[in-house]
Amino acid sequence: MHSFRSFILCIILLSLVVVTYADGAVTGEISDNATLSGYVRDKETGETMVGATVFIVETRQGSVTNKSGYYAISEIKPGTYTVIYSFLGYKRQEVTVELGARASRRLDIELIPETLQLDEVVIERDRFDDKRQISVSRVNIPIRQITQLRVGGEADVFRSLQYLPGILSSSQISSGLYIRGGSPDQTLVLLDGSAVYNPSHLFGFFSTFNPDAVKDIDLIKGGYPAEYGGRLSAVLDLVQKDGNRRKFGGTASLGLISSRLSAEGPVGNGSWFFGARRTYIDLLTGLLETDEDPLPNYFFYDINGKISQDIGMSDKLFLSGFLSEDVLEFDNRAGFNGNIGISNRLLSSRWTHLFSDKLFSVFNLSYSRYGNSFSSSNTGFETEARNTIEDYTLKGNLEWFVSSDWTMKGGFEINRYELSYLQNFTGDADSSSSEGNGGGVLSIDAVDHTTSAFMQSNYQFSPLFSLQVGLRANYYDLRGLVKFDPRIAARYQLQDFIAVKAAFGVYHQYFRLASLPDFSFFDTWLPTDSTMDPSRAIHYVLGVETQPFDDIDFNIDLYYKDLAHVSELNQFQTRGTTVRDFFYDGVGEAYGIELFLQKKRGRFTGWVGYALGWINVRFDELNRGEWFRPKWDRRHDFKVVAQYKLNDSWDLSATFTFQTGQSYTGQTSRLETRLPGSESGKGLNIPADRYGLRLPPSHQLNLNANYHTTLFGLPTSLMIDIYNVYSRRDVWFRYYDSTGEVTTVEDVLLLPILPSIAIEVKF
Repeated sequence: MHSFRSFILCIILLSLVVVTYADGAVTGEISDNATLSGYVRDKETGETMVGATVFIVETRQGSVTNKSGYYAISEIKPGTYTVIYSFLGYKRQEVTVELGARASRRLDIELIPETLQLDEVVIERDRFDDKRQISVSRVNIPIRQITQLRVGGEADVFRSLQYLPGILSSSQISSGLYIRGGSPDQTLVLLDGSAVYNPSHLFGFFSTFNPDAVKDIDLIKGGYPAEYGGRLSAVLDLVQKDGNRRKFGGTASLGLISSRLSAEGPVGNGSWFFGARRTYIDLLTGLLETDEDPLPNYFFYDINGKISQDIGMSDKLFLSGFLSEDVLEFDNRAGFNGNIGISNRLLSSRWTHLFSDKLFSVFNLSYSRYGNSFSSSNTGFETEARNTIEDYTLKGNLEWFVSSDWTMKGGFEINRYELSYLQNFTGDADSSSSEGNGGGVLSIDAVDHTTSAFMQSNYQFSPLFSLQVGLRANYYDLRGLVKFDPRIAARYQLQDFIAVKAAFGVYHQYFRLASLPDFSFFDTWLPTDSTMDPSRAIHYVLGVETQPFDDIDFNIDLYYKDLAHVSELNQFQTRGTTVRDFFYDGVGEAYGIELFLQKKRGRFTGWVGYALGWINVRFDELNRGEWFRPKWDRRHDFKVVAQYKLNDSWDLSATFTFQTGQSYTGQTSRLETRLPGSESGKGLNIPADRYGLRLPPSHQLNLNANYHTTLFGLPTSLMIDIYNVYSRRDVWFRYYDSTGEVTTVEDVLLLPILPSIAIEVKF
């Protein structure tokens, strides 16, 4: 096994040498053509801009800035050209550039944010699309739109993404992402290139990402390229703000249930950013509770920080940190005391280096830790459960801009995982030995290593046809297994504003998330050991992208996913020693169609989305081995988002969602047990087929209004939010009460109408 890892590392190093040598050959002797490269920044803050377009008018060559804001256009014939730099919400900039033979011109550009002209909006049809970037099932929502979508007075990244078709939630108060039939653990969540394992606060009402700290959000719902691995369903790639390089500033927000503070400014040859958010539900409940009716004590906070520094013209260093924690305490509630804790820790260092104007590199060293714990005491009987996962990761990527038609990317990733799980139901929290797991204590500790490497190539064969081919290799040390994930995607331009895209890919997932079928606050991450194979998915995606009008996009996506070695928790297992003991192993499929109509420019913006999807799974041990739909199968998914800038002072927005109710497990009968001579007994409900029934449909309307003014000379916004306008109380979950003579079906309902108000001040 160790020799295999050494072999993989040798291959990676060899690839780096070959690419560097090839780059030198291209720029040195083969061609007299020139290269134009540089960074695109926001003029007001100095922040690099992700996804800005660069377009040479005369040659129609172009590029799009990467996650670091860098672009490169190669193989430009010597001459004088007009170069256009543009980004949505910024003034377009035209620059005249003269390029000589074999020249490497570094040109950094700063774009100026533009305010919306309320009298007239001029849309220019001539635009550039980098056809080398296939971008199948990719969604990039500007962060300014995310901050306008508020729930309970708070903007939230995950809840905003749930307004896109094909992205579901388990309930209206959940921020978990169920994307195209995948559970939340099947979405790879990256923050500045590092994995985050539990991106939701307790109960899921908010995600752990403060939108004030996020610069770019990139979501790929399926068919993603070889540079991403380790998950079956989707990729959510977030980039934190670097901070303002020009001046000190910040934002403070005060709401009914939480407050936020962010600050940023220049330091050295770079910038810094700090953001924090905290709820004060615990303070409010402390004022409301009584001795007769004590309320649970709950709060959460999250903190983001980042420092960036330029070292010369070719090197940049970044240090990022992220911290979140949830605490829930029950004290003296009918003899029950309990504590729940959830935490995330992330520390990441990133180095970007230009080996040449056409060879861009990123190296990342990170530490990520997720932990949760639960302890309780019920009339002296004590229970405890703990789970932690620590991830030490080193990875590096090389991006080679070979020519205007060809880009290559390659890289490696090395992970060390330390996992632990403790379950103690002995009644004594001090007990630490399991005595063969017969004493009610289950303790699992594991250390594992994984290694992966990838190569991918994007080539534009003609103005009409582009192809992306990639391969990812994965090695799992604990399993002693090698898996290869081929990926391929293509784009064909039928007409100027009609493109057809397709993708095929194989994906493997190493970790499994154990959560209870209904309501669960304690999710457990477990590795793939020698008793189970990694989960596997094969994606087939076909999409059509159109622009029927100058400022209207209309996209259609068809998808099919073939699933193997998917898991369902065996919730009755208490003495297992292997991963296979805790999970049923099965197969599945997910397929459907998504329609998406979007308007990005003008006073009125927003989108309408509809998704029709099916999810089916089969396990030998469940439902007599027959196919059934899992909990998160929600057949119809309809969403509307509308945002309107009334004038310089008022912004209005509305959201509406309709979803088929989620599945749940019903009950068929009741078994009564009674001792001889006793008039009362204990009722036991007999379950029906797992997830054989559905809850009623879910639908909801939310309204928002933002008023912009000044307070003591500082820009100030007053934000009014009405959650669940017509007070539709959806069913959270359904249970069967057998404490009485007759079993009754009880519904736990979600929140009614909830108005809120918040004030935000920028300084």
